[in-house]
Amino acid sequence: MNDTDKQQRHRARMQRKKEVIDAAVETADRDQGLLLVLTGNGKGKSSSAFGMLARALGHGMRAGVAQFIKGRSDTGEEAFFERQPNVTWHVLGEGFTWDTQNLEKDIKTANRGWAIVREMLKDESMDFVVLDELTYPLKFGWLDTEQVLADIAARPSMQHVVITGRAAPKAVLEAADTVSEISDVKHAYRDGVRAQKGVDL
Repeated sequence: MNDTDKQQRHRARMQRKKEVIDAAVETADRDQGLLLVLTGNGKGKSSSAFGMLARALGHGMRAGVAQFIKGRSDTGEEAFFERQPNVTWHVLGEGFTWDTQNLEKDIKTANRGWAIVREMLKDESMDFVVLDELTYPLKFGWLDTEQVLADIAARPSMQHVVITGRAAPKAVLEAADTVSEISDVKHAYRDGVRAQKGVDL
């Protein structure tokens, strides 16, 4: 096959692909606030959410972040996004469950945090909300999944919400508009490499 034939075959293949994509785009004809879930055992769920946060800010949107479980305030993402004028940032956790080892305290902390989130979900001026590591308090039963989903469903119609964390409950997956599962193929931690600034922190 000569170069001319290759070019023609490539052009025909791309034309067919364009027609399929254009037809799919044509059917997407409405706007709405989305509920997105980033789950799975792989690294990058929160990083993906913060990438969307940066995108939202680039469009001049107002955003809120609620970090469950994590109790530290020295991460690179917080240092960067807290300087942005359109971001409200809440660290709502007190560390992982194996750090706290206090079920009653964990439940109270999660519910106190959800009260803050509920206000963000009611705020008509809040365009984009990240609920980082929310799957854990749901999975452990510290928060009522039904109530959490009801609060999310009652949010302003164009407000986008992103939930991150491993093992998202089935009810959350079913309620979501978009679900991405990040798999764990390989991780430097298992080779003895500690969390690295700019990559993990």
